[in-house]
Amino acid sequence: MGSALIRGLSRTGNHTITACDVDESALDAVDEYCATTTTDLATAAEAPVVFVVVKPDLTAAIVDDLDLADDQTLVSIAAGVSTDALEPRTDARVVRVMPNLAAATGDMAAAVAGDELTDDVVELLDDAGVFVEIDEDRMHTSTAVNGSGPAFVFYLIKAMMDAGVDSGLNPDEAKVLAAQTFKGAAETVLRSDESIDQLIEDVCSPKGTTIEGMEVLRESTVDEAVADAVAAAERRSEELAGEADDE
Repeated sequence: MGSALIRGLSRTGNHTITACDVDESALDAVDEYCATTTTDLATAAEAPVVFVVVKPDLTAAIVDDLDLADDQTLVSIAAGVSTDALEPRTDARVVRVMPNLAAATGDMAAAVAGDELTDDVVELLDDAGVFVEIDEDRMHTSTAVNGSGPAFVFYLIKAMMDAGVDSGLNPDEAKVLAAQTFKGAAETVLRSDESIDQLIEDVCSPKGTTIEGMEVLRESTVDEAVADAVAAAERRSEELAGEADDE
């Protein structure tokens, strides 16, 4: 996720990026997108906005080691780690973000919680994609929907791709057609004033091909499977929160 954010913000040319990691190979992987790479936490802590992009069980310790001032902003993306858990550990403003890997291409969907969303943070998030502000008690749901969601969508794209290959398309053709179809459908949802149910109906001509396929989907348990996947990810986010509280 850290690499995705770095790549996405770098592509705009609007930001001076410092990457900090104890793993030199991780720094080498993002070196071309950064003004500075370092293993020194104090160097990274000089930035006006500091992203902490580590595993949830490491987040509190890293924040303790960062010596941030009250004119800086700490942005945490750790699943399950609340702003209440971090605010006593730093003088900086604390913002919690649940982004996703599409930040690398500027297509991120993110949820944001925190008492003070500064102009600097808004600009950073806008350059990485789209964000919505939510109540923090809904962060577990966001973690499941937009944080874990790309993997669920990749799974569905692959299922459509595999179906195309099984029916005669070569893998490259099927990959492009399936992925672009998801991309185009998503853009249509975001740009249209119609409900998703109505958009489905718009594609379903009477006695046509789409309505035949939709009847199969509607008679299946695919809705339940997707809901179960989101619920499982949400439960795990809640478990991580409990583990973080025990630290």
